[in-house]
Amino acid sequence: MGYHQLDELDEKILKMVISDARVPFLEVARTCNVSGAAIHQRIQKLTNLGILKGSEFIVDHSKVGYETAAFIGLFLKDPEQFKRVVQALAEIPEVVECHYITGKYDLFIKVLAKNNENLLEVIHAKLQPLGLARTETLISFKEAFRRQIPMNFDFKDQDIE
Repeated sequence: MGYHQLDELDEKILKMVISDARVPFLEVARTCNVSGAAIHQRIQKLTNLGILKGSEFIVDHSKVGYETAAFIGLFLKDPEQFKRVVQALAEIPEVVECHYITGKYDLFIKVLAKNNENLLEVIHAKLQPLGLARTETLISFKEAFRRQIPMNFDFKDQDIE
C-alpha cells in the first residue's frame, strides 16, 4: 500500500479539518494564506485520493439510550464463512465496527447496546445464529479517549502512490 506525497499546505489543511470538520473553508484559507478556491481544490484532491473520507457528527451513544459498549471476539465455526458473516454483521445496527485481526479471534467487533440485557439479546438472537462457535465479550466501562491520527509527522518522506 503506497502513500501519497503531501506538502505543507495539505498538512495544514488536514490539521484544521481533523480538529473541526465544520471549519469554514474561508477560515482555512485565511489561516493557510491562500485563496478559498485553492482550499476547495485541495480538499477535493485529498478526498479523491481517499485521504479524507467525508465528515461526520459524533453522537454520544450513552445520551441517546445506548449505555453499554462492548468489544466481542468472534470465533467462527467455519472460517470459510468470513465474507458471509461480515455481510451479516453489517446488517446488525448494534454492530458499529468490525475488524479482521490477528490473534485468537477470527473477527473482532464493537457493539453498542441499550444495556447489558439488550447486549445479551444481541449476542444470542443476532450474533450466535451467524455460525459462531463462541464469543468472548469485553464490556467497556467508559471510553477514555478517541482521536484521529495526529498530523504532526513529516509527510515529505512518504512514497508517492
